Amino acid sequence: MHEMLQLQDLEKLAAVLESSGEYRILRRLRLANPAPPPAGVILRRGVLVDVETTGLDAATDEIIELAMLAFDYSADGSFVAPADSFDQLHDPGRPISAEVTRLTGITAEMVAGRRIDVSGAGAFIADAALVIAHNAAFDRRFCERLLPSFAAKPWACSLREVDWTSEGFESARLSALAAGHGRFFDGHRALHDCEALLDVLSRPLPRTGSPALRVLLESARRPRWRLRADRAPFASRQCLKERGYRWEAGKGTARGAWCTEAHQESFEVECEFLRTNVYRQTAPPIHARLLTAYERYSLRAD
Repeated sequence: MHEMLQLQDLEKLAAVLESSGEYRILRRLRLANPAPPPAGVILRRGVLVDVETTGLDAATDEIIELAMLAFDYSADGSFVAPADSFDQLHDPGRPISAEVTRLTGITAEMVAGRRIDVSGAGAFIADAALVIAHNAAFDRRFCERLLPSFAAKPWACSLREVDWTSEGFESARLSALAAGHGRFFDGHRALHDCEALLDVLSRPLPRTGSPALRVLLESARRPRWRLRADRAPFASRQCLKERGYRWEAGKGTARGAWCTEAHQESFEVECEFLRTNVYRQTAPPIHARLLTAYERYSLRAD
């Protein structure tokens, strides 16, 4: 009761500051208690995932924290309610660099002797109709290596499948998205990121007014073409980066290439961009593959 009264007093002060026009107030992000769904609405289970790792290479680096936040949602994305959470540390069996500790707050002492309960993690995602990460190309690969059942789930990427820039956000970083809604949270621990992402996805987008989760779901349900621009001229690298292509290093005898994804309606436009602006030839070495959400962001997409 005392804490509630204190918050009410603080809100009054915040309202005074905001009404002056000289201040903008950020409030600590607090997930709302689960709300009852509208009558007759069929719910699905989603899982938000975030991992902290010893490095960026899913083939050689290790997870040091796996966090998941389950939530229930309606098929149109208009209803979102938090459910259970899963958050475990893991001893990678190697030193944790000072840079990783600076970024994550996780030290070697914190993870010493800890192991992720893989069977428990598998049970946690068993009922998930969709797994979401705020950079699924990174998180999915680590998760599939830890637990192969992650590969059997469709995934979506909240970083790439919502056009945050056109909605007025200065950045697609979670901290910037939360701040755009007047919230802040303690980063960069994995479960805090999951909670922040759920809060952002449960809110309407500033300009279109559509629920962010609805936009994400619509994107995840549409197959995409994965385009791989092999042997692209070195001079075109800046042009490709500005277009949103990502460099993916080669594995074994396979060479690296610039890659992107495109929906069906923009596939020919993207091919024409490569022919005209990158290769400047009519039959460039473009490789294209149609991906569903079961393959997207997975190692199998390479």
